Amino acid sequence: MRRFLPVLFLVIGGPALAADPGAYDWPQWRGPDRTGLSKETGLLKSWPKEGPKQLWKIEGLGDGYSTPSISAGKIYLLGTKEKDEYMICLNEKDGSRVWDVKIGKAIGGYTAPKSTPTIDNGFAYTVSSDGNLVCVEIGKGTIKWQKSYSKDFKGQMGGWAYTESPLIDGDLVIGTPGGNTAALVAMKKADGEVVWKTAISGIYRKLQAPRKPSKGEKEKSPEKTTSNYSRAGYSSVVQAEIGGVKQYVQFIDGGVVGVSAADGKLLWHYEEPANTTANCSTPLVRGDFVFAASSYGTGGGQAKIVKEGSDFKAEQTYFVREMQNHHGGMVLVGDHIYGTGGSLLCVDFKTGKIAWDERGVSKGSVTYADGQLYVRSENGKIALVEANPTKSVINGQFMQPDRSKQAAWPHPVVANGKLYIRDWDILLCYDVKNK
Repeated sequence: MRRFLPVLFLVIGGPALAADPGAYDWPQWRGPDRTGLSKETGLLKSWPKEGPKQLWKIEGLGDGYSTPSISAGKIYLLGTKEKDEYMICLNEKDGSRVWDVKIGKAIGGYTAPKSTPTIDNGFAYTVSSDGNLVCVEIGKGTIKWQKSYSKDFKGQMGGWAYTESPLIDGDLVIGTPGGNTAALVAMKKADGEVVWKTAISGIYRKLQAPRKPSKGEKEKSPEKTTSNYSRAGYSSVVQAEIGGVKQYVQFIDGGVVGVSAADGKLLWHYEEPANTTANCSTPLVRGDFVFAASSYGTGGGQAKIVKEGSDFKAEQTYFVREMQNHHGGMVLVGDHIYGTGGSLLCVDFKTGKIAWDERGVSKGSVTYADGQLYVRSENGKIALVEANPTKSVINGQFMQPDRSKQAAWPHPVVANGKLYIRDWDILLCYDVKNK
């Protein structure tokens, strides 16, 4: 296991770190509004053979799959030292270290932190693998308050531990401990006081139908389970208004759920995109339609969330078996979804029809900025692909240097004219501004 390089602590006052975020910052998971879309313009439309210019590289982050967030001149991500997990703050200019603070223990499969810190009004919120939701004062690099998903909420997590990036919405922080009594929770972001908890019980998920019975055997009904339906998945919450009601949408172990933002009441659930191994990707929401996808032979589906009186229900409109999106997320640009399964797919959001399938870009993660898709394969290849719904156009690709032996799972981040690529112990920064 790699360890931190010697830490150089810089003396920086609170106001400098709590400065206003920039217009093209990336202050949380999947960007300013959790869609994976950047509003930045004036970026390169193509790359040379060797890729864009590398500005700097840092080492010493420790083990980690955490995607960085960028805010007010600083970079925030998670790393490890021995078996402990840390939130780390770096300078955006050159990657130099500002501070780090211990937040929890590294546990679970693929042992390393996976959450992306959420930066809001001078504070950073994140979740450690063992389920510590912490609020860190970024001007000091110290923990203001914390909650334990296991001790405070009797949370239930999967075998790869907690991976979510908490959502800040107004005065609340929304998290996903998992379990029948606290599948989702809302807390006051100022002090962690619990506002509501989502109870999920008595809902069954149909698993794969049993094999066809042999001659003389009695046919069995499809198996059902409630034990893990409400367990935390590996996705992160998004906020939406559906049917005129403000909701939080999350992909948990049993499927996609929508809960009332007012009181946490479960409003609807959509099971078809879920598998029984790992549900990772953040759902896409537009109007009353929700699209979610997973891997392990499942695929992606869209449901229309229908309001009938005070009740809601999810009605599936189509299913795309080819959208085997594992961990890399999807982006909705215009009326088309772009995401990776075994290859990069472009799917019509309205109909589910596959517009094109680019097999030159393999399984990985995707981010959008200025008309282009930044696609990072888990094997280290990085590609610039035009977000074109009519055909696949690759405008550059290169192999990431200094590759670790781990799968490259952190998502690419585009902020302030720079492309950030995290790979385990290192962070690479590239210049993608069109000069």
